Amino acid sequence: MDDDLDQALDAVGPRLRDLRRQRGTTLADLSTETGVSVSTLSRLESGTRRPTLELLLPLARAHGVTLDELVGAPPTGDPRVHLRPVTRHGMTMLPLTRRAGGIQAYKLIIPGSDRPREPDPKTHEGYEWLYVLDGRLRVVLGEHDLVMSPGEAAEFDTRIPHWFGAADGRPVEFLSLFGRQGERAHLRARPRERQSPPS
Repeated sequence: MDDDLDQALDAVGPRLRDLRRQRGTTLADLSTETGVSVSTLSRLESGTRRPTLELLLPLARAHGVTLDELVGAPPTGDPRVHLRPVTRHGMTMLPLTRRAGGIQAYKLIIPGSDRPREPDPKTHEGYEWLYVLDGRLRVVLGEHDLVMSPGEAAEFDTRIPHWFGAADGRPVEFLSLFGRQGERAHLRARPRERQSPPS
């Protein structure tokens, strides 16, 4: 641990010198900007002065970097989940959920093309629910060949041969909820309003 700390601190001097030179700033200018003496700045850059938090804070501010960047700290665990898009079979899939099992949510984008793709239906275990956001989605589902527009939804058993594609030359975006265990997405609709009997 001590060796790692010493290495990190030893690397601060050259990093400070590089940052200052990249900005085209002299030691005198940096001294005026930070309130740290020219001799201290020079010794920090040469490594003969051990950096302290009191010295590094104004230098990080002056160079427009974080303290972590200044000392070359290893990246810490970011609590945010960064889900990365995956492209398969000409489709970009952006996962919207990240949990094992249960229903998985994806946003899918199929690019437009002058040459329509030939349907190649596949099957697998599970159940899927689709909702079209933009463009026109061609869905081949068993014997059915459908075109869905924005705002339309469909649900089906994925053991039925199915295939998706852009219905025309424009891209299409849609949401997909998929469960390998065959969970169904249940849509709840408002009950019909009772009509008053004619008087």
